[in-house]
Amino acid sequence: MGQKTRVDAEEGKQELVITREFDLPLELLFKAYTEPELVAQWMSTNVLKLENKRHGGWQFETTDAQGNVVFRANGTIHAFVPNQKITRTFEMENTPFGAQLEFLEFEQLTETTSRLTMHVIYRSVALRDQLLKLPFAKGINMAHNRLEEIVRKLA
Repeated sequence: MGQKTRVDAEEGKQELVITREFDLPLELLFKAYTEPELVAQWMSTNVLKLENKRHGGWQFETTDAQGNVVFRANGTIHAFVPNQKITRTFEMENTPFGAQLEFLEFEQLTETTSRLTMHVIYRSVALRDQLLKLPFAKGINMAHNRLEEIVRKLA
């Protein structure tokens, strides 16, 4: 079975386009990105803040078994249209990647399927390419697979 989440990175551009079709109704896919309890489950992180509104903020944090912070990310929500789009910044702390701008678009395909398209813009081509050297595509596929598995139970 191949990876269901597609990551497209055009040579020489400082952006990624991430696309995934889910076997989930649009409303449930959108909830997976906006309800703290669901985000925490499929991302395997603690949701410290998630203000789903224009100029709202968000912050996620993951700790190890000893309570040490191993991942922390945050940003600002710039646009929020239920079941349609979220525009936000995303910044991982203590990494060289800096802030990125993300345009998330949610689309109903059928009554039981939907599509997420994420257009992610980095400060430079070099930063985008550095991220792609990590197991990024594998990680986002694993996360989206968990999302679909967890949220499907709500249907």
